[in-house]
Amino acid sequence: MTAPFTGRPGTQPGLPNLPEPPSGWPVGSYAKYEEAQRAVDHLADNEFPVADVTIVGVDLMLVERVIGRLTWGRVIATGAASGAWLGLFVGLVLSLLSPAGGIGGLGAILTGLVIGIVFGIVSGAITYGASRGRRDFTSQSQIVAGRYDVLCQPRNAEKARDMLGKLAMGTDG
Repeated sequence: MTAPFTGRPGTQPGLPNLPEPPSGWPVGSYAKYEEAQRAVDHLADNEFPVADVTIVGVDLMLVERVIGRLTWGRVIATGAASGAWLGLFVGLVLSLLSPAGGIGGLGAILTGLVIGIVFGIVSGAITYGASRGRRDFTSQSQIVAGRYDVLCQPRNAEKARDMLGKLAMGTDG
């Protein structure tokens, strides 16, 4: 016979770590993550039990910032550079494992480097060529929130709200 479920999801061995919504009462809302982080840091600096606090990003969105144009030259250079690092690493490992040492070790490093560069160029060219010009730019993606709410467990929410209110008015430390 199995025991009834007792506790939160993911807290017992063998159970998956399921997502669960945050709990607590709102004690502050901020436009930027840094502001919410500053608020929680203020609470921590004033001996508040911050284990009761959660920062929640609300209205999540994926932001993709375009960095630059992608050309064949850039693809080949980037592929060569990343392949060189991989090849150098493999060559160094092989040189350490080489019984000959000395010149044999240097040969393993150079061979790994050359093969890595070739592999990097070929794999980069194949990937870029397969896109057929549909994505001729590089970018960075990140998930950001429209606002950041600070929640606190009910037992300390009023105290947190008072402390953050004083911080906002500039009357507390």
